[in-house]
Amino acid sequence: ADSCFAYAMMENKLLILTVATEKTDGFNRFMQSAAYFNYTVKVLGMGEAWKGGNVGHSIGGGQKVRLLKDAVKDLADQEDLVILSVDSYDLIFAGGPEEILKKFQQANHKVLFAAEGLIWPDKRLADKYPSVRSGKRFLNSGGMIGYAPYINRIVSKWNLDDNDDDQLFYTKIYLDPLQRESLNMTLDHKCQIFQNLNGAVDEVLLKFGTGRVRVRNTLYDSLPVVVHGNGNTKMYLNYLGNYVPNAWSYEQGCSHCDDDLVELSHGGAPCRRKDVLIGVFIEQPTPFLPEFFQRLLTLDYPKDKLKVFVHNNEVYHEKHIQRFWEENRNVFKSFKVVGPEENLSQGEARNMGMDICRQDATCDYYFSIDSDVMLTNRQTIKLLIEQNRKIIGPLVTRHSKLWSNFWGALSLDGYYARSEDYIDIVQRKRVGVWNIPYMAHVYLVKGSVLRNELKERNCFVLEKLDSDMALCRSAREMGVFMYITNRHDFGRLISTANYNISHYNNDLWQIYENPVDWKEKYIHQNYTEIFTANYMEEPCPDVFWFPVLTETACDEIVEEMEHYGSWSGGRHEDKRISGGYETVPTDDIHMKQIGFDKEWLHFIREFISPVTLKVFAGYYTKGYAVMNFVVKYTPERQAYLRPHHDSSTFTINIALNNKDVDFQGGGCRFHRYNCSIDSPRKGWSFMHPGRLTHLHEGLPTTNGTRYILVSFIDP
Repeated sequence: ADSCFAYAMMENKLLILTVATEKTDGFNRFMQSAAYFNYTVKVLGMGEAWKGGNVGHSIGGGQKVRLLKDAVKDLADQEDLVILSVDSYDLIFAGGPEEILKKFQQANHKVLFAAEGLIWPDKRLADKYPSVRSGKRFLNSGGMIGYAPYINRIVSKWNLDDNDDDQLFYTKIYLDPLQRESLNMTLDHKCQIFQNLNGAVDEVLLKFGTGRVRVRNTLYDSLPVVVHGNGNTKMYLNYLGNYVPNAWSYEQGCSHCDDDLVELSHGGAPCRRKDVLIGVFIEQPTPFLPEFFQRLLTLDYPKDKLKVFVHNNEVYHEKHIQRFWEENRNVFKSFKVVGPEENLSQGEARNMGMDICRQDATCDYYFSIDSDVMLTNRQTIKLLIEQNRKIIGPLVTRHSKLWSNFWGALSLDGYYARSEDYIDIVQRKRVGVWNIPYMAHVYLVKGSVLRNELKERNCFVLEKLDSDMALCRSAREMGVFMYITNRHDFGRLISTANYNISHYNNDLWQIYENPVDWKEKYIHQNYTEIFTANYMEEPCPDVFWFPVLTETACDEIVEEMEHYGSWSGGRHEDKRISGGYETVPTDDIHMKQIGFDKEWLHFIREFISPVTLKVFAGYYTKGYAVMNFVVKYTPERQAYLRPHHDSSTFTINIALNNKDVDFQGGGCRFHRYNCSIDSPRKGWSFMHPGRLTHLHEGLPTTNGTRYILVSFIDP
């Protein structure tokens, strides 16, 4: 207990010194973790010009020693003051001051440097290092702890330039046996206090405790207090920093998600709304594009604060954009379209969109969105702005797949690597705001960042990199953190693979590739009520009538058939069927003829089979049909159909247009029950038994054109 009291007494006697010339995202994270443990931190050099060279890519950093030398001079007479000098842009604390002081005292030296397994900057000095039986052998200058007089004796030796190497300076002192002894120096060989990640990523794991997360070194079974993402391990530190020390835990979830929020309303009254430029990128043929634009229109954000820039690389989509522009060009503050005739590469187009915001001082945010993002959350822009990050994207994933718009880690060559938490984040088992190395498809960038850290116009065209990877690399090199949030359900990514644009209405074919969007567009809004609220009718015995297709689906199927145009003419001779003879012919086109057979059978299995099970209990359909066709009734060509049985176990018959609007007359009469249905509803289907009981006829169409869609199921 006494020793605990002694450490507590000494807590005030620990001073953190760090050099930082600007408040980067990394610096702010460092200060956040220091504040959590109540460290006393003195920042040196803030606001000064950095003259210490590009330490990320070459030697340098001498400016840090010069600033330390000046700061420690005044503290040199405080014998019981322990100074901890650390980097700040790429470093976090995982434990508190008492733990550091306790471990420092146990080390039983006056000065302790961080250690690592890699030597830098002069490999030739390796032989001069004292050998160690186990542990890290080489000095790292990112962390140094010692009594003030001793630290002063070390840094006062500095007489070099700001761009000379700090690590080499400390190394030479350490490698001199006389100085090493007189200064009583050693290295933290087994990572008790300092964990340098370079060359040691495989040794380090997260250790989840109650309400707090530590970093554990599995090689030495230690819990280091200072975690340093030196070298090329910055991204791994970002991953650890998503948890350590208290950012996210199983018990509390995300503890800093509500820090520094931007208030978009104050006391119920909205604050000044920020101006947002939306950059829309259509770089390949994309299904459901009209729906994509519709979602932009319904975003809950004042339209007079939204400007829209569209880059369209596809001639096929010009008609969709034209239609949207004509209907909505005056809704937004401005609306600019750059089309395929400009021949811009994807990177050039993205540079152009982002630069419009950069050059406009009133542009507060740039919201980039690709055409394959379906934003189902109308609050998306508000929620992202509120989170107050320099760059932040909403998590969007492919329906029921692990494919998403971010990577949790990068491989050595800069491509995808799966982080340990990727699946939990994608499936929203861990919810928060996550610092990640790569994102694409949809993200929000502060205008101020475009005018500062990312002020270079070209962020998207780098070497052979894809444009999104180029942007992320630019941000990482500028020390700008990128975040993904999965705090809300924002929407989904649609698949643009296998999108065939050779049909008239191409989205009809998307039932396999994008089932959620297909269902939303083509399945009747009341379809699910068949099962929840028994939403169907039985106008004649065993003739069930229920909603299944939307108006859009009906219209597009009719358009597709008319575009194909080869109606059979209602003749008995029919080469399309086996035997070549049709007893009761109709004027029709088969689904096979337009290449829609496979998709239609999938529709039957997905949406008709469940209804069958409900109304014909105990009958399990195979959901198979040879005859799937659209019939066209006109007074001139074929007005009615004589009484007949269908060659099916059961039949569906869907009305594709409206009585009294598109045609007059029509309907269906079931002879055995002396029962007629003469006002079919568009998008609703009849379902009735086929070959045995339900003799029926098509009643005459007296005016206009009537279309129905028929399938003979389980023939």
